[in-house]
Amino acid sequence: MRRIVAIMLVLMLTAIAAGCRKQAEQAAGGGGRLLVVATIFPVYEFARVVAGDKAEVVMLLPPGMEPHSFEPRPEDIVRVSRADLFVYTNRYMEPWAGEIVKGAGSSRLTVVDASRGAKFLKAGDGARHAGHDDGERGHGGEGMDPHLWLDFTNAQLMVDTIAAALADRDPANRSLYLANAAAYRAKLAELDDRYRTWLATCATRTVLHGGHFAFGYLANRYGLRYESAYAVSADAEPTPAKLAALVKQVRAEGLKHIYTEELLDPRTAETIARETGASILMLHGAHTVSKTDMDKGVTFIGLMEKNLENLRKGLQCR
Repeated sequence: MRRIVAIMLVLMLTAIAAGCRKQAEQAAGGGGRLLVVATIFPVYEFARVVAGDKAEVVMLLPPGMEPHSFEPRPEDIVRVSRADLFVYTNRYMEPWAGEIVKGAGSSRLTVVDASRGAKFLKAGDGARHAGHDDGERGHGGEGMDPHLWLDFTNAQLMVDTIAAALADRDPANRSLYLANAAAYRAKLAELDDRYRTWLATCATRTVLHGGHFAFGYLANRYGLRYESAYAVSADAEPTPAKLAALVKQVRAEGLKHIYTEELLDPRTAETIARETGASILMLHGAHTVSKTDMDKGVTFIGLMEKNLENLRKGLQCR
């Protein structure tokens, strides 16, 4: 009932805002620029780079907010109703995207599913998933892993999809959007080459992660074995039996390093480290970034370069 009331409130707010939408868009976009609302950090970053100074790109989720547990608020839907483009990663990561679009009620809104053409993995595919069922249900209830941007070939497709949508909406700047996309795609391809080169020389190929199952795409791309303490969503705490299995594996394989992730309580990784003597390194899934990092201008590629550095250390790569 509360959700129905909230949706009705959204529709009322949207209708009230419709009369002054044009002025609001001009104020937000500035000088006729497009206004792009992107859900989470990867698509925000891709859209920002591709758009350059021809659009204002804003991130729907506030910095530091965990996207797995996000529920849209009335003001989020009003914000989308004022945009020219709404960009989301995929229906498994943002199962609420359709609700936002419906609530926005804007016939002029271009909706961009950035995952179009990307290859999805099922939760657990391409990696061992300690203590989990490979058929475990994901965000959208269909057992798919939503973290597709961590395969950089998928990230390149996402960049192209966003560029095409911008070009269609603003054909006068088509050549700029496509050129920006090509330049950024080349950087992602070069990053992929560095990952492939460096991760081919590692003494161990097991990435043991005290966080949620976010790095299956990365592991699948580079032939790594991946173990996570949590499922695809980090809502449920790992069981004592799961923790015991991970501790046993660290000891059996002689792993010297385990991983934690951004914005997740590190207690699980700390427990495993305390029991085994392993040290803790960071892997950043880039779902979101802290406000401090956002203010510093942290980039997706910069985060992935730091991940490569920590993977090389943790896997003892030559």
